[in-house]
Amino acid sequence: MEYLEFELPIKELQEQLERASKIGEESDVDVTNTCKQIEKKLEDTKKEIYKNLTPWQRVQLSRHPNRPYTMDYIRAICGDTFLELHGDRNFKDDKAMVGGLGKIGDQSYMFIGQQKGYNTKTRQYRNFGMANPEGYRKALRLMKMAEKFGVPVVTLIDTPGAYPGMEAEERGQGEAIARNILEMTRLEVPIIVVIIGEGASGGALGIGVGDSVLMLENTWYSVISPESCSSILWRSWEYKEQAAEALKLTATDMKKLKLIDQIVKEPLGGAHSDKDSTYVTVSKAIEKAYGDLKNLSPSDLVDKRMGKYAEMGVFKS
Repeated sequence: MEYLEFELPIKELQEQLERASKIGEESDVDVTNTCKQIEKKLEDTKKEIYKNLTPWQRVQLSRHPNRPYTMDYIRAICGDTFLELHGDRNFKDDKAMVGGLGKIGDQSYMFIGQQKGYNTKTRQYRNFGMANPEGYRKALRLMKMAEKFGVPVVTLIDTPGAYPGMEAEERGQGEAIARNILEMTRLEVPIIVVIIGEGASGGALGIGVGDSVLMLENTWYSVISPESCSSILWRSWEYKEQAAEALKLTATDMKKLKLIDQIVKEPLGGAHSDKDSTYVTVSKAIEKAYGDLKNLSPSDLVDKRMGKYAEMGVFKS
């Protein structure tokens, strides 16, 4: 288990608990009361730390190396029913953007999301979760397929941004993202968006327009990362914590600004601390969101979606 800097008190208590348990196993000393005291202190410390997280600490949690990624959610939620679909039918298959058909219960969904890697090799293979234009065009192809067959769309967002390389710009990165935003506003099937990690810039918006936008508790959603914001405003990454505060990028901030519809609670310690319960919570949230949308007609879906986004940023005195 890896620990972030602000989690070090938890690490120390966890190590104390392990040492006490080991002493009890290797000798005749009764350490039951000691272990209970450490466990109580460990639980209290966790509650104290995680209830007072700063925006920057939530950004760090969203990037935790043990945090589940898109394919982890899909495999856990859909099991063997998931069928991955590949390619944009134009250039190639983007490994940073994954998608396919899967079921939750008896209901089929088209799942689409950015996928990061677990180690150096897979991170390079997945391009660190940064999609190229062909990734967004693949996503659009799958959404259009879902619309044709009346299948609701679920997108899982976890990206530091769209790939900013020269070749991506040459192939029309901006146009691909803009096209997706346009087409998603008028897609005639329910769209459920779940932010499971980082939601950065146009890379997130390219699959982020939805009837119901859900955001896990320890994730962030912003036009720019705190580090990039700091480097632009202060010419240094040292002010990333101040930038994270100013950007209002946490789930709580997004809910207050009415940019998302629901905050999905995570287990104490973050999604990576109890992955199984996180998968169940996300699955139930998707089912509930679809239940609220499934009886709307295609025209009502589009009108409601367009109205929702048209109202964002409007100030009424």
